[in-house]
Amino acid sequence: MGPALCLVSAACFGAMAIFGKLAYDAGVTPEALLLVRFTLSAVLLGMFLLVRPGERQPVRGRVLVTALGLGAIGYAAQASLYFSALRRMDASLLSLILYTFPVLVTIAAALLGRDRLSPARIVALSAASMGTLLVLLGAGAGEVEPVGALLGFGAALTYTVYILVADTVVRRLAPVVLATLVMTGAAATLGARTLLTGGVPVDFRPSAWLWLICIAVVSTVAAMMTFFAGLKRTGPSTAAILSTFEPVVTTALAALTLGESLAPIQLLGGLLVLSCVVVLQIKPKNGDGTSRARPRPVHRDRSVISRP
Repeated sequence: MGPALCLVSAACFGAMAIFGKLAYDAGVTPEALLLVRFTLSAVLLGMFLLVRPGERQPVRGRVLVTALGLGAIGYAAQASLYFSALRRMDASLLSLILYTFPVLVTIAAALLGRDRLSPARIVALSAASMGTLLVLLGAGAGEVEPVGALLGFGAALTYTVYILVADTVVRRLAPVVLATLVMTGAAATLGARTLLTGGVPVDFRPSAWLWLICIAVVSTVAAMMTFFAGLKRTGPSTAAILSTFEPVVTTALAALTLGESLAPIQLLGGLLVLSCVVVLQIKPKNGDGTSRARPRPVHRDRSVISRP
């Protein structure tokens, strides 16, 4: 279930760029989008916990601070950088820049001793990244906007740190509890920023609320809950590689909703990414033909797993 949950999460996140572009067309600013997104998501997750008391659990001390900090610092910063870049540059180019994070996560996890950088994993990561590159380069992207590119790379770096920190608490909290704390932290940060800057414009068209709700429900609540559930079952490198499915979804949805055509090179890239996903699920065989047991996480005694 872990890889499947990661793929569902990637699909939900992949739709976010489309929803964001449509919201911008309806007059929404990045500041308003982020404030509505995180506030609505925190409320929805809080309501879910109210009606499902069995999902609750006591959270205190370092775990509580870390979970709130993931939202208040990590996720709020990453989302702010991403949506600011999205307003300045083509979505496909931004996705290409953002998806340097699987390489960053894999290397960082190996350096921290949380994961093993095996030859097979290196090949899978390289192939998946090449497939993503083919998908995005076939989109006919425009010129690179320097400020947007810097913001996009900043989002990739921030997301890398976010994943590695989330890796330290994900086994200690239920996915819905962790997602609620992350959204609450992000909403608090953006709410404070709104108060300090004098508010955000809300004079956008009524149709914009549809895209804002889609961003909150599909590309935030559903995406995060499936991500944390998948992260709990996989390592950071595997989940990062599987997340390369996200730009494939973004490109396909752009073709369906915005009238963009999929070139043969894009189809080839998407097939390459999906093939790598399948290869990653094939476990090495022992001499008797049975599947070899997967190595346990390095920091097993601290409930830290290896790979939002």
